Amino acid sequence: MMMMMMMMDFNNTPNKKKALALPYKKSLEIALKNIRARFLRSLITCATLALAISFLSYVKVSVNIANGLLSSENRLYQAKLIKAGFDLNMEDTTVLSSSKQQWLILLSFMVCIVGIINSQLMAVTERYREIGTMKCLGALDRFIIRIFFLETSIQGFVSSITGAFMGIFFAVFNAFFFISKDVLKLMPCDDIAISAIYCIAAGVLLNIAGSLYPVIAAAKMQPVKAMRIDR
Repeated sequence: MMMMMMMMDFNNTPNKKKALALPYKKSLEIALKNIRARFLRSLITCATLALAISFLSYVKVSVNIANGLLSSENRLYQAKLIKAGFDLNMEDTTVLSSSKQQWLILLSFMVCIVGIINSQLMAVTERYREIGTMKCLGALDRFIIRIFFLETSIQGFVSSITGAFMGIFFAVFNAFFFISKDVLKLMPCDDIAISAIYCIAAGVLLNIAGSLYPVIAAAKMQPVKAMRIDR
């Protein structure tokens, strides 16, 4: 009864565009509320992405650190890097990530995307009636997309930053204790900062890519069908 009255009020509104308007601040509040309501699932999704990004960050920062050591032209560092497992010859002056590492990064990203898609589809399934109610009250497809994308962007940004700094920490820790304690003096901070930004951007894009299909599925849902589902 209450919903019917709200819909009647909406139909009697002289300016329907105003009734459909949803401020970005309100969208953000709804997104944060939904994340808190499903905190455990959001945490698991963020952990999956953070681990994938931490591995990418670890590989890239390890290469940055190795190149910083090689720039000193000290043969001792070259020998230690070779002993540590870097694909490097004594005459090489730079290090690149190996093809094995690149394949591992790709596989971790694929697993991460599958996990994100699964988690977001479950979130959409749980919220059929909520989405149906919003659509019955006049919410357009872009409002639904905005709310879901705000949720996924927040999760992706937080987990990407966490993963990037985890990778930096473990790369520096490994280099300091297993290669040379001079790594802190020769560490290329500018290159590491660029690698961190790259990893954060990759994480956000990865999360958005994994959420794309579930978000579109939620936006295209028919309100009548959604309201019929018993949840």
